[in-house]
Amino acid sequence: MIRVREFEMEKDLKTVEELERRCDVGPMVDVGGTKKENEKKEKKKKKSLSIFVDLLGDPLSQVRHCPDHVMLVAEWGEKKEMVGVIRACIKMVTRGKDSIYVKVAYILGLRVSPHHRRLGIGTKLVEGAEWWSAARGAEYAYMATDGANAASINLFTGRLAYARFRSPALLAHPVHAHRLPLSSSDTVLHLPPRAAAALYERIFPPSAVEFLPADFPALLSHPLTIGTFLAVPSSSAAGAGVAAGEVPATSFAVMSLWDSTRVLRLRVAGAPAAARAALAVLRAVDGGAPWLRVPSVRDFFRPFGVYLMYGLHMSGREGPRLMRRLCRVAHNAAVSDGNCAAVVAEVGPGDPVRAAVPYWKRFSYDEDVWCMKRLLGHSDGVGVGDDWLAAQPATEVIFVDPREF
Repeated sequence: MIRVREFEMEKDLKTVEELERRCDVGPMVDVGGTKKENEKKEKKKKKSLSIFVDLLGDPLSQVRHCPDHVMLVAEWGEKKEMVGVIRACIKMVTRGKDSIYVKVAYILGLRVSPHHRRLGIGTKLVEGAEWWSAARGAEYAYMATDGANAASINLFTGRLAYARFRSPALLAHPVHAHRLPLSSSDTVLHLPPRAAAALYERIFPPSAVEFLPADFPALLSHPLTIGTFLAVPSSSAAGAGVAAGEVPATSFAVMSLWDSTRVLRLRVAGAPAAARAALAVLRAVDGGAPWLRVPSVRDFFRPFGVYLMYGLHMSGREGPRLMRRLCRVAHNAAVSDGNCAAVVAEVGPGDPVRAAVPYWKRFSYDEDVWCMKRLLGHSDGVGVGDDWLAAQPATEVIFVDPREF
């Protein structure tokens, strides 16, 4: 009844787009009862807050920036009705221990038609992605979802034998209509990719961070990376040294910024009418009287994009203040982009930068659950007992690749 195969752009594009349109990316509602019961569940779900994704006509956008990637689709029955999709990409990343790199598969974008759930389709899709990844030497596979998505967590940790692995925090701040003031007591340098790569190489050695990709320098020079920004006190003469790849001797903060508005758009559905009206009134007042500086935010009920801050690091007594300064730089860049409605960062729960990044709790997740499974045995000479899943985290710093948002 279920057939899993690779996605074909010309044949499957329109069908996949329609499937994506009908599936939100938040907590899933199991649909496995009678037709009448399923309709009631769907009506109830539509009244709750949900987030939908528009991949702008490119279903591979979340994985095509990695050299080794795949998208699988599931067909159901004799009519070969398309009822599910999944994506996966393979990369070499750090384990946060010694200088070990390991090949991992990241599984994302699992969607199953609301009327075909609890039929084993999700399981078949994940198993297909795992088989594809293992055939290419991936030692581990992992996925990420928010802590409220019980159905997805239960699928992976129950039927598919994944284990909860890490729980970074996703911090989001809406974009206001006005640029935020910047202190003149700090200097912000826009680093060229080569200087940025040299700086990161010193502050992010393989033993200090998990999931840092081996092709990190290529990410810094990617067309969707807006830039890498370094903040230092104005009294510091760090500019020349950083250009030569040196770490500033004084307090500093560094951040890279990724533009995801060009690869996907989000849309919030199911919000109460009162909330929608209140935000619309704030925007109207702010538009008519901008001198009042009303903290209006952009319309989240229409398609919008986000900017992603990645590679966040701070050092020294003034590091937190300088990191907040860089977050303002990111916000002001987003103000100039009418497609961007929020600035987002994802950091480890114990990473010091978490306390310095401003965010709105209603827009954020305190626990973004990552689940992992071992696919293959070690092939790098490391003993069997040195399993990444069983070991305690060697570092609190987790690198979240913006290409896979």
